Amino acid sequence: MRAIIVDDEELARQIVREYLKAELDVEIVAECSNGFDAVKAVAAYKPDLLFLDVQMPKLDGFEVLELISTDVAVVFVTAYDQYAMKAFDAAAADYLLKPFDRDRFQMALQRVRRRLGEGAAAPNASELRAAAQPPGQYTQRIVVKDGTRVHIIPIDQLDYAEAQDDYVALHSAGKTHLKQQTISSLDSSLDPAQFVRVHRSFLVNLSRVSRIEPFSKDTRIAILADGAQVPVSRAGFMRLKELMEKS
Repeated sequence: MRAIIVDDEELARQIVREYLKAELDVEIVAECSNGFDAVKAVAAYKPDLLFLDVQMPKLDGFEVLELISTDVAVVFVTAYDQYAMKAFDAAAADYLLKPFDRDRFQMALQRVRRRLGEGAAAPNASELRAAAQPPGQYTQRIVVKDGTRVHIIPIDQLDYAEAQDDYVALHSAGKTHLKQQTISSLDSSLDPAQFVRVHRSFLVNLSRVSRIEPFSKDTRIAILADGAQVPVSRAGFMRLKELMEKS
């Protein structure tokens, strides 16, 4: 197995490196101290296995996972609490809770070998992030890969999102970015006091809504500050009206 170790702490990388010395079927092809380097290394080396720290500056582990396109077995290395552990288990991604010993490390490797043998799919990073977030905590930014470039959209700068099959079109500052994620998954990760599902295919930033106009018998149109028009269903209008009255 070709492995990459990603952690911003040198000591943590050293421990994983030391434990892997005894594993004859694992070759370390790269080590990275931040998420941006990890995305580049995965593209260059196409590893089978990724030891991935969750809490890192610049890009965290979830964002790295969102940006890599290859199907790779992931072992999260984390200090997250037990709430998040349940989410990792449900996603069939193993994890190492810091600090961990050699026995727990070898157990993780055995699970990875079994997973690779079964050909299990990699966890969906967006859904995993949403499941791992404690109640009351919401996504603060969205990362999108466009070829070799990575765009980071602060959540306050997201005007609205539109479902396009298995993708969402993210509209921000006059630009549109496509991201492979369902709109339901995006909706569950956002603060419901700030973003409203006004239609089955549209999410809108409440602060961007200038006015609402009738469109047909059962539907309306939300006019945003930049002039964009977003369809509003009957149920979406009720949710939007309730939030606008509170704000």
